[in-house]
Amino acid sequence: MVALMALCAGTLQAMAAAMNLAVPSLARSSLHPGPTALVWIVDAYLITFACLLIPGGALAGRFGRKGVLLTGFGLFAGGLALAAGAGNVPMLIAARAVAGAGAALALPVTLGLLMLLVAPARRPHAVATWTAALAVGGILGNVVGGPVLEYLPWQGLFVVFGAAGALLFGAIGWLVPRTPRRPAPLDLPGSVLSAAVIVAVLYGLIEGRELGWGSAPVLGSFAAAVAIGIVAVLVGLRRPHPLLDPRVFAVPRLRAGTLGVTAAFAGAFAMFYVNSQYLTTAHGFSLAVAGFAIAPIAVVMTFASRSTPALVRRWGPRRVVAGGFALQVAGLALFSLVGARTPYALYIWCPALAMAGIGFALPPLSGGIMAALPPERAGMGSGLNGAAREIGSAVGVAAMGTALGTRAVGGGASASALAASMDGGFRVMAVAVAVTAALAVRWTAAESG
Repeated sequence: MVALMALCAGTLQAMAAAMNLAVPSLARSSLHPGPTALVWIVDAYLITFACLLIPGGALAGRFGRKGVLLTGFGLFAGGLALAAGAGNVPMLIAARAVAGAGAALALPVTLGLLMLLVAPARRPHAVATWTAALAVGGILGNVVGGPVLEYLPWQGLFVVFGAAGALLFGAIGWLVPRTPRRPAPLDLPGSVLSAAVIVAVLYGLIEGRELGWGSAPVLGSFAAAVAIGIVAVLVGLRRPHPLLDPRVFAVPRLRAGTLGVTAAFAGAFAMFYVNSQYLTTAHGFSLAVAGFAIAPIAVVMTFASRSTPALVRRWGPRRVVAGGFALQVAGLALFSLVGARTPYALYIWCPALAMAGIGFALPPLSGGIMAALPPERAGMGSGLNGAAREIGSAVGVAAMGTALGTRAVGGGASASALAASMDGGFRVMAVAVAVTAALAVRWTAAESG
């Protein structure tokens, strides 16, 4: 069961990462998307993924985990089939959003089933395996996506992952047992408000460069996010069964996990977004070679994640999380020194350090979110865990896409111009991750103390 749930989670995350490889192909395609449209195409999946994850966890308890998991993978495969046949940018964005909605229904169920079906003594290793599958899935998405996009048009990426989703749909129907339902009222206002906050923030980040950071739509979107967020908190405090009870954030360990997971994935997806663009432009790699070029990171990531439970037992979660984030920030900072002629043998150390750090930090952060909540709120915990990942991923893509602007592949920029934009973007990302990581470590220490 652990292997199947890890494979399901890894496939959903692999689709998110593999799309970054398609950016050069899409930029040169007959769809003619601009830089901002490219970010929307990549982020559409991540945005609906993030917006619906917590409701997805609640639906699983109400309608049955197996049924919701099957529905999720049905939407995932169906959305990718629609994406493969999309004839224009709006259709492609909408199809990606449908696939993301399916992923949102499925992902929290995978972790929730592990927490229910795995013996308590084995749960730390099960969570570590699940966490590693998500992170390694992002890397393997590049490895698989590269050859697909090298020999097939961009539509082939959706065909391959849609077929994988269909196969997993069958495996779930055959192997996953039904579990008792825990009916709970659905919080429609909370779902709408939380989604509105996420969309408003990401709209401002994605459109900021094109419309202007001081423009009325961008400033209005950020102001709306703050106002809607306040309303969401007030509504959550008054409802008997809120989608996300604001009071749970009084627990330092949960705050640490949520913020830390968001920061870790923001840094990871900033790297994924530029990796293929840099390697194909500066080094002349084919997409297949660019995808395989970061395969060694999967080994590093797996080793780090699998080693973490033993490290936590010996050193405690605070030191492991702090050490992991130190490695990630170091990797991001090294990215800011990458130039157009940086050898691959040096370049690969940047993502290797960053992803090793994520591998060490994520298991205690994800486990902390789940451990901070009682068993009857496992759906909320798994949804919050996943939402933090996808919000971070979407923010990382939006931030790096904004930093690159028209220098994305397909815009005709030189390798030097692309590297210069990367350098500035990664400086900002390294500082942002360092600041948020410091808060996460502080809250972890408060809980430990």
